[in-house]
Amino acid sequence: MSQLSLLQSRRFWPLFTAQFLGAFNDNVYRFAVIIYVTFQLAPHTRIPTGSLVALTGGIFILPFFLFSALAGQLADQREKSRLIRWVKLVEIAVMALGAVGFYYHNVVWLLIVLFLMGTHSAVFGPLKYGILPQHLEEQELTGGNGLIQMATYAAILCGAAAGGLLAAISTADPRPIIVALIGIAYAGYLCARQIPIASPNDPDVRIDWHLGRATLRLLRTTLADREMAGLLLTISWFWFLGATFLSLLPAYGKDLLHADERTVTLLNAAFTVGIGIGSLTCETLSRRRIELGLVPLAALGISLAAGAVWWLGMPVVTRTTLSLHDFFEEPAACGIFAALVAIGACGALYIVPLNTALQARAAPQQRARVIGALNVLNALFMVCSALFSAILFQFQWTIPAIFMLVALLNLVALAAAMRAIPEFRQRLKALWRIDA
Repeated sequence: MSQLSLLQSRRFWPLFTAQFLGAFNDNVYRFAVIIYVTFQLAPHTRIPTGSLVALTGGIFILPFFLFSALAGQLADQREKSRLIRWVKLVEIAVMALGAVGFYYHNVVWLLIVLFLMGTHSAVFGPLKYGILPQHLEEQELTGGNGLIQMATYAAILCGAAAGGLLAAISTADPRPIIVALIGIAYAGYLCARQIPIASPNDPDVRIDWHLGRATLRLLRTTLADREMAGLLLTISWFWFLGATFLSLLPAYGKDLLHADERTVTLLNAAFTVGIGIGSLTCETLSRRRIELGLVPLAALGISLAAGAVWWLGMPVVTRTTLSLHDFFEEPAACGIFAALVAIGACGALYIVPLNTALQARAAPQQRARVIGALNVLNALFMVCSALFSAILFQFQWTIPAIFMLVALLNLVALAAAMRAIPEFRQRLKALWRIDA
């Protein structure tokens, strides 16, 4: 049975659609705010546009540090489908607050709502990944996770494009973006109502409302288990890689390819296309098992593809402005597009088995809290990615050189992961014997 058949099952499609619409709405709102801040606020302040855009990213990520531990506790203690419905109802309310901000052109209000949207995502994460193993069989988990991964990146790309478009047409009349945001949130709630019941993992969990203490205790407890620590850190490294690569694409397109806005969007689409290809092939390559042997191969593929960007060097483009129409007529543009597709495909083959293994191997009574700990670490690694890129740019590193450095660091991380988790080596050898 193909993983696509899960999209016809009530055990999966309501959650799949609800999480897609949630991620889509997050990015519609976030990028609409970015466009608004860039064109409305930046001209009236001394703060650089890049800093203002980074501020929106920081505001969105901050709730993952603050609330992931609490979200994991609640998801383990309560019945998940009901919690998801409540989260989706709150999303509608938050989007209504966002509508007020757009209507009155109040930037501070919009940024407060962005923080609330980040909180919504932080709470939803342990629920969506914690409920999957309760509704899917173990042999379905890899396929289900692949579809979720593909949908998440598609939602990010489509949400960014839609948010920018809606912000542009809503400068004079905010009604289009208001209707879109509330309508998407309401559609997500309707889907959430169809999610089957998922019993609590541990009804006896005592909720610790002290956010800092709960977060530190969660990380300390989770990382004490060597296998869990290895999986968590290896997954979070993927988010460092992804955040670094995606942050470099706008500058690569604009400054090196001389691309226009739509063409830069195509570069983001290349990464997403690759994620989709990898996500849909992962189930076949893993033979519907939890196959960690794919992870070292995928990590090596990421480094080779990133190294290819360095090998292409500083591209030579014959046009003053590279349009979408002319993109595939330029060899340099074709090369970077192929490299980004390869990075995305290998990225999916890397992250899907890891996510699946984490969900299957975490103790059921604390599965959502483990995912909460993962969210904290993912946020931390993404912040480190932003600092990493900012420091290298400060020292005048070129973008191809940064790609090569990341490729080398990824090989170091791979070596560390294979030493920390012997199963990577064992399963890789088993795959080699099977293929031979």
